[in-house]
Amino acid sequence: LNIVRNSIELDTSGKLRDVHWGLNTPGVAGGTKYLIYGSYIYAHYMQDSFDDQGWGCAYRSLQTVLSWFKVQRLVPDFKIPSIQEIQKVLVDLGDKPANFVGTKEWIGAFEVNLVLNKLLDVESKIMYISSGAEILSKARELKEHFLTEGTPIMIGGGVLAYTLLGIDYNEETGDIKFLILDPHYTGSENLKNIQDKGWIGWKESKLFVDHAFYNFCLPQRKK
Repeated sequence: LNIVRNSIELDTSGKLRDVHWGLNTPGVAGGTKYLIYGSYIYAHYMQDSFDDQGWGCAYRSLQTVLSWFKVQRLVPDFKIPSIQEIQKVLVDLGDKPANFVGTKEWIGAFEVNLVLNKLLDVESKIMYISSGAEILSKARELKEHFLTEGTPIMIGGGVLAYTLLGIDYNEETGDIKFLILDPHYTGSENLKNIQDKGWIGWKESKLFVDHAFYNFCLPQRKK
């Protein structure tokens, strides 16, 4: 995490990789960081001249997760699908009606799991969380995920979707912060803006609303 900002280069697609490198936002006192392995491409609103602002956050989180598998070369090479191509996959699977393609309908962790399985033959665990307050009780499970699988986690449910890249966790005190990659960013591929404005950063558990439910999609490496 100590790599300087100007060492983070654009991917060949023109999108930024690994925007968490060089972060200077504080973590947890006495905590240990458990992070994803390897690299990813940051997918967010309005990329590729496509207007998905207000509804496409889960699709963008899925694109980030897909990019992780692509960059790591853990699966045969593939093209990261557009939002409409993702919608078509869900239609072909029978999960959505034919008129779903081209709509602005949201998807969640369950649909992300279906697409990962169909496109990459990757299985996922779904962590069901009934309220934001319950997330603290999942700290050890999240720690084990990053230690054993090391894949980005798609967070759905509530009112927004995010990508979880790691946790900073003090097991003695129970204090925890979450390394959140936010797909709601609408600007250009400007790392300084992304980091300085908090589109990537260590977030406290209050990010998760007590009265909302959340589903975490935890992709599993192929064994």
